[in-house]
Amino acid sequence: MYDDWRAGFARRPLAAVMEAGLPHPDDIVWLPPLPRSFQYVADPFGIERDGVLTVFAEFYDYRTRCGDIRYYQYEGDRLTGQGVALAEPFHLSYPALIEDDGRLFMLPEGHKSGALTLYECERFPDRWRPCARLLDLPAIDATVTRHDGRWWMFYALPGPNDRSMRELHIAWADSLTGPWRQHENNPVRSNLADSRPGGTPFVHKGLLHLPVQDCDGGYGRAIHLLRINDLTPTTFAATPVRRLAPGGLAEGFMDGLHTLSGGPLTFLDVKGLRSSRREALITRIYKLRRLFRLDGPRRPQPPRIA
Repeated sequence: MYDDWRAGFARRPLAAVMEAGLPHPDDIVWLPPLPRSFQYVADPFGIERDGVLTVFAEFYDYRTRCGDIRYYQYEGDRLTGQGVALAEPFHLSYPALIEDDGRLFMLPEGHKSGALTLYECERFPDRWRPCARLLDLPAIDATVTRHDGRWWMFYALPGPNDRSMRELHIAWADSLTGPWRQHENNPVRSNLADSRPGGTPFVHKGLLHLPVQDCDGGYGRAIHLLRINDLTPTTFAATPVRRLAPGGLAEGFMDGLHTLSGGPLTFLDVKGLRSSRREALITRIYKLRRLFRLDGPRRPQPPRIA
């Protein structure tokens, strides 16, 4: 079995999910289908400028098992452009977008590089330069927000026994580029049901809410919304207040939902579990590419900060 993901967006505020649940299937615009099997697009984040909506998402190919960041541009619901936004020698996913003082940044997951690197947009939407190393840790699905005068980061870490799916870690800083300090009680949360970050934090009725993944019984099965009741450098308390499952959002994609992002708009992805006799062949192709080093260095390094 292998995961197949589909990503889309709806023109309704992310915070409205708290009151009304996920968008109606008829209101979701899905990113275009890929030309080949054993590829998917997931982890959508987006921004609208001058009437053009640009969606950034992870593109993944099981033949290389290495993702890059693609962009898709829409005028209304009509696709008008697409391409590669960011690629590195190591796997990239979860292209979280951050705006600060008129500048646009991307904080993609690149944990196989061993660090967490912030990229600044030099030319929208397809030129991004590494501008700061926020953590010398292999942070997974790092999610950053500004709240109560500080910057806060929620992230997971790799490790045995499904550590990446069952621990929530926090760091904080006075400025986006750091220095970042670790929360005194890391990991602040530890369970498979609602710990790994899964999208954009948002404020609802004066309280910060964080989408987190439900990985109890499998990776990315659903999204829980955590209401954060207490958040300081030394304390943390949160309560899960809503679970969001894929339901009937898209035919054939009823097995998972692991990203819920946005602001004025809502972006999401859904998963379908697949079975194919070609899967063994795809795995052999991947191993041959690794053997002959067709996918770059075996030990990728973090990008250089200019």
